[in-house]
Amino acid sequence: MLKGAKDNKTIFVCQGCGYQSAKWMGKCPECGEWASLLEERQHLTVASGTGISSRGSEPIPIVAVEKSEQQRVNTGIGEFDRVLGGGLVPGSLILVGGDPGIGKSTLMLQVLHRLADGKQKVLYISGEESLGQIKLRSDRLGMGSQNLWVVSEVSLQAIRALADDMAPKAMVVDSIQTVFTSELTSAPGSVSQVREATMHFMHLAKRTGVPIFLIGHVTKDGAIAGPRLLEHMVDTVLYFEGEQNNIFRILRAVKNRFGSTNEIGVFEMRDNGLHEVMNPSAIFLSQRPSAVPGSVVTASIEGSRPLLLELQALVGRAGFGTPRRTVLGVDPNRVSLLVAVMEKKLGFQLMNQDIFVNVTGGVRVDEPAVDLGIVSAIASSFLDKPAVEATVVIGEVGLTGEVRGISQAEARVREARKMGFTRCILPESNLKHIQGTGDIEMVGLQTISRLVDLLF
Repeated sequence: MLKGAKDNKTIFVCQGCGYQSAKWMGKCPECGEWASLLEERQHLTVASGTGISSRGSEPIPIVAVEKSEQQRVNTGIGEFDRVLGGGLVPGSLILVGGDPGIGKSTLMLQVLHRLADGKQKVLYISGEESLGQIKLRSDRLGMGSQNLWVVSEVSLQAIRALADDMAPKAMVVDSIQTVFTSELTSAPGSVSQVREATMHFMHLAKRTGVPIFLIGHVTKDGAIAGPRLLEHMVDTVLYFEGEQNNIFRILRAVKNRFGSTNEIGVFEMRDNGLHEVMNPSAIFLSQRPSAVPGSVVTASIEGSRPLLLELQALVGRAGFGTPRRTVLGVDPNRVSLLVAVMEKKLGFQLMNQDIFVNVTGGVRVDEPAVDLGIVSAIASSFLDKPAVEATVVIGEVGLTGEVRGISQAEARVREARKMGFTRCILPESNLKHIQGTGDIEMVGLQTISRLVDLLF
């Protein structure tokens, strides 16, 4: 009796971060979420020692380790291969997250279809849709192949048996929150179930060499649902970004053990699925208005790719006591900092002004190299003067008003020249490192004090 009590211990687990407690609490002390601790039964088993060695692996000198060159597999979708770092790595476990309806399942079905067309047997496992629903989506996308196998299953043991019997070349699990194992008594989607299922899929991928895609739900904050440990267990984490009312989708790698992080792929959502955007800069600037105050073009680096983006700002007198600061696509705290610098160094009275900043196309930019572009857009709207035509503005702005150097300035300037821009305002410290930019005029800045004279 005592043994049974010890083997089945009841604990309370936070469904947001995985924090465990012996008693229920209204608020998780780890992540601060309310009513997130749910009761789960933890099975404690004593290892019998069968098949388990008391000694682990023997360490060897690092110079004696043999290199293993893994041959990547091209999926046939160039933007997707770019984000992965050049293609699929055998035995990799890839987590794909994004808002509901953003296109995760559509993209995964398209990837498997391309692999199936290459005479490779692939398996799509759905825990949320029936086979009829998957067939309807496949017909809408104009896809169909004898090598693309589908199944509706949520049992972890059944999925592992299917994978061992079929030996597919790639596998998709949609979604990881629906998979459960009967060895745990907690409900599907709970922290323990998601963690256990991910661990089994990781071992399956490494043992068989089959790349496995796990589609994951996201929380209201945009993070993948479940414990943060989930992202640490997988090899690659991909996020789908974009708004549902916007036709553009951005696939971003935030973790990649086999390639660079923050690499992005740009897709356009159409009636027959997602289509690659080969020249994102041209797409993002295609609807830019001409000679309008508050619109400025800047250059951002996403992974290894330079992108030209339009920054828009709207400045108007506040109708209430506290002015509004609404920002989309860039860090709101960064915008507040730049507004304070403009008040101090440029003499702009912005304390009683509503300020709205937006990056068009649904793109999110995190690097400080767009600071000068944000300052330029706000100044243009505040003065109600359009910036000089065919001008790109790049640079980081410090608290004292200085314009600091940026990375990969030459690649940004080349992209601006390719898109037909004739003038580039950038940090003066970057001028001496840029060569072979052709007929584009480059103007260096040390401080933002000269920015108004150069732009208007």
